[in-house]
Amino acid sequence: MSTVDDRYPVARPSLSDLEERYVVDALRSGWVSSQGRYLTDFEDRFARRCGAGTTVATANGTVALHLVLAAAGIGPGDEVIVPALTYVATANAVAYCGARAVCVDVLPQSWCVDPAAVRAAIGPRTRAVVAVDLYGHPADYPALRELCHRHGLLLVADAAESFGATVDGRPTGALADATTFSFFGNKVITSGEGGCVTTSDAALAERMRLLRNQGMDPHRRYYFPVLGFNYRMTNLAAALLCAQLDRADEIIARRDAVVAGYETQLADEPALSAQPVVPGVRRAPWMAAFLVGPEGDDASRDTVARTLDRLGVETRPFFVPIPELPAHRDPTAHCPVTVDLSRRGLNLPTYPDLTGPGLKTVVERVRAALATLA
Repeated sequence: MSTVDDRYPVARPSLSDLEERYVVDALRSGWVSSQGRYLTDFEDRFARRCGAGTTVATANGTVALHLVLAAAGIGPGDEVIVPALTYVATANAVAYCGARAVCVDVLPQSWCVDPAAVRAAIGPRTRAVVAVDLYGHPADYPALRELCHRHGLLLVADAAESFGATVDGRPTGALADATTFSFFGNKVITSGEGGCVTTSDAALAERMRLLRNQGMDPHRRYYFPVLGFNYRMTNLAAALLCAQLDRADEIIARRDAVVAGYETQLADEPALSAQPVVPGVRRAPWMAAFLVGPEGDDASRDTVARTLDRLGVETRPFFVPIPELPAHRDPTAHCPVTVDLSRRGLNLPTYPDLTGPGLKTVVERVRAALATLA
């Protein structure tokens, strides 16, 4: 428990009068469920922003992942390659299909999936690869696209954390066969809960829309030719997202300033290493991410996090490796980079309203916490 009155949360959404106005408008229209003009506007605008053919809005980012895999026909006996360092939803979506998530290591240069490790893991049952844009940094999509094309595999981008990122000027949302996004409350733009899939594969999009709506035939009401899901987004959530898209450039710029402020002001701290960024990549400013201590240090990160909590600064540890989780346990997985990053990684408060004085206070408290390691 903190001993100070002013606490800094690890995340906080940026909401304005515009979001309130759009949501009230949706409410007064009577279209509060899975139809309405804000849903159409959101899907059209999001696809254009990402340079993709279409957007399929969903209830959240996890079901967006499941929807893609299910629409692609992935099922029992199939394998899907995923990075070992990711949020559990990536692997859960594979398991929902009855398939097996094969975890491979990530690169120290980007913290994203290692294409060489993906290549080594491809086998006769491999059907797809899910790359994850960890902490806003896009994966190596040129290498992964070439690899997947050669082996006839579906390439899915889990871009839950990378809205606003680019690779060689191309935005996430158009770098893979299909890309999933999350709009949870801590994401770059948010609708509280919500997600979507972008793709330029018209057949895949049509199949996802069928499955999203309980499998109901779009030309024959209440006839269900396939087993589907209720994965629809509400018009209220879409209204929030339309307002967030109106303000997206402003939100991203302010988040960029927070991440850059940390990296500049803490650059002289030898116990901290900032997130690396590969040339040609514009990282999305989702969470300021650092490594604490030297490679192999399993204790310093947690010591700093506990001290910061007492000082009123909330932090997040990096994700636990997927092969260490009970539902996906795999003692044969060899992912040393993932294990090291997981043990040392720390996210600091990152949100648009963390202004200069607030950021300076957090930095001062981080320095005080690091001083306890000496």
